Amino acid sequence: MKRRDFIKATGAGVVGATIAAPAIAQSTPEIKWRMTTSWPKSLDTLFGGAELLAKAVAEATDNKFQIQVFAGGEIVPGLQALDATSNGTVEMGHTASYYYFGKDPTFAFGTSVAFGPNQRLNQGWYTLGGGKEVLNEFYGKYNVHSMLAGNTGCQMGGWFRKEINTVEDLKGLKMRIGGFPGRVLQKLGTVPQQIAAGDIYPALEKGTIDAAEWVGPYDDEKLGFYKVAPHYYYPGWWEGGSILLAFVNKDKWNALPKNYQAILEQAGHYANTWMIAKYDSVNPGALRKLLANGTKLHGFSPPIMQACFKAAKELHAEIANENANFKKVYDSMTDFSNNGYQWFQVAEIGYDNFMARHSQS
Repeated sequence: MKRRDFIKATGAGVVGATIAAPAIAQSTPEIKWRMTTSWPKSLDTLFGGAELLAKAVAEATDNKFQIQVFAGGEIVPGLQALDATSNGTVEMGHTASYYYFGKDPTFAFGTSVAFGPNQRLNQGWYTLGGGKEVLNEFYGKYNVHSMLAGNTGCQMGGWFRKEINTVEDLKGLKMRIGGFPGRVLQKLGTVPQQIAAGDIYPALEKGTIDAAEWVGPYDDEKLGFYKVAPHYYYPGWWEGGSILLAFVNKDKWNALPKNYQAILEQAGHYANTWMIAKYDSVNPGALRKLLANGTKLHGFSPPIMQACFKAAKELHAEIANENANFKKVYDSMTDFSNNGYQWFQVAEIGYDNFMARHSQS
């Protein structure tokens, strides 16, 4: 290479490096966010999922993008995570969308609805079935953007101070039940109560409520419900596969560099996968421990299940007729779910039923 050509080449390289450096710096700015959650720190799977998300973001950006995680009540009460994110008090919130159904019943779909899809179909719908798009169109009206950030799997039906054997037994029952499904039970005479995690035990103990649902054996055992309400029912038909979301303030989301948006979203998927695996690993042992401590396990009777199913379908139809947001998301989710279950019954359900029967041998 001639000296003159070399100087031209190296000069171009120097200029290129000079131009590229600011671009790289702009794509990796130092950012510090706060994320409030709806969970106490004692719930190491729910709160732990939020912590894992933040840790993954920090590690992927060499600590240039840091998210400080707060338990419910440290910045705002647990059930105000959405509002705090929407108004910019915090940049993010890790929560259950259905807590905010009072603003609009459409919020229920970001977590679960009664007799909705199971865990796999629910997040399949959100991820690839159009769910994320229709939900974020709706959430945008509240100045937030959603990301997948957890799933509990199918939950339990809750803790009752006395046995519930018939539909008549539901009448007048004061039950802590999160979100929209409370309106289903209300059609059958139950009095739903929206109570944050840390307040459920004293309400049960004092008899302020007669029953309460939370998640499943691992979290429920930590909260001690079995000590004051010995009857444990299944399944949680209102939470067949409950999604947990990370809400991000929309203005903050739009201001993030594209690579940070991608890192944040992938960290949410990582937290989601971890949470599912964690619950699958700890729930069996927790249930055995609860039974050893005197918990009485019951399945909801077929008449109760049928009555609740009928009430749920009626309620969903009523809301869809008067709420365009609800109808759009409901139709999207139902179409995906119905199609998915047609496939599941071919192989998945048959295999699971066979293996469940033989797991006792």
